[in-house]
Amino acid sequence: MPVIHLETVINTSIETCFDLSRSIDLHLESTKQTGERAIAGRTGGLIELNETVTWRARHFYIWQNLTSKITQMQWPDFFVDEMVHGAFKSFRHEHRFTNVNGATLMTDIFTFESPYGWLGAIANQLFLTRYMTNLLKQRNSVIKQFAESGRVI
Repeated sequence: MPVIHLETVINTSIETCFDLSRSIDLHLESTKQTGERAIAGRTGGLIELNETVTWRARHFYIWQNLTSKITQMQWPDFFVDEMVHGAFKSFRHEHRFTNVNGATLMTDIFTFESPYGWLGAIANQLFLTRYMTNLLKQRNSVIKQFAESGRVI
């Protein structure tokens, strides 16, 4: 099972990073290239504990729906979203926030399991892990830009 671990230092408060990371609106901004939309559950604003969101996006030229749920949350340090329905066999995305010398260390731990057994494992190695890493880096870049500029979404 692949695990993607990313760390991003953002020069703003932990509270700002936490809220931007759970913003449906900012997520949509960071995934424009996939045509992503929130189509069910929480479709705007800040997602909360036990809420779900269903995303519709185009990945690998195929329109897909994915529903995730916030399964754990401790404001402003930590939250977890997990797939309820979607193309993966499973995924869990931990979002951790730590104050470091007045800045915020934002840590993503994204664990996923592809369907289709050994074929999914090959896809992970060939392209899927890299693809997911790049999506998360793009998202984190947008969070950092908004947080450090004070822009509001």
